[in-house]
Amino acid sequence: MVRKVDHIGVAVSNLEESIKFYEEVLGLKCQGTEVVEEQKVKVAFLPIGDTEIELLEATEPDSPIAKFIEKKGQGVQHIAFRVDDIEKALEEMRSLGIKLIDEKPRYGAGGARIAFLHPKSTNGLLVELCERKG
Repeated sequence: MVRKVDHIGVAVSNLEESIKFYEEVLGLKCQGTEVVEEQKVKVAFLPIGDTEIELLEATEPDSPIAKFIEKKGQGVQHIAFRVDDIEKALEEMRSLGIKLIDEKPRYGAGGARIAFLHPKSTNGLLVELCERKG
């Protein structure tokens, strides 16, 4: 069902400062930013090999990223796994007794359809399922 790691989501307090680190120190190149109003987040994409680092900065103090940083500090917030058919993947997760945060897919950055699995069912890791066309 899972094809690959699609991206690693990293919660950051300052997107521009974080981009500088990834570009100037690690040699990655930012492929642009996007605001996802629905999730109250500004995102930057930094491809590395066959995956991406997704930097996430809160746009509102009540956003999930702001709450994550307040509780745990900056760092890895989730890992996203690419699937071919997100509805089928969610159905399979339900049948395995996995608790879902998203019962139905929603819009994610980069035009993806995404859904999150609850960390209580995934050994404490926030897991995102991600479907991309093309």
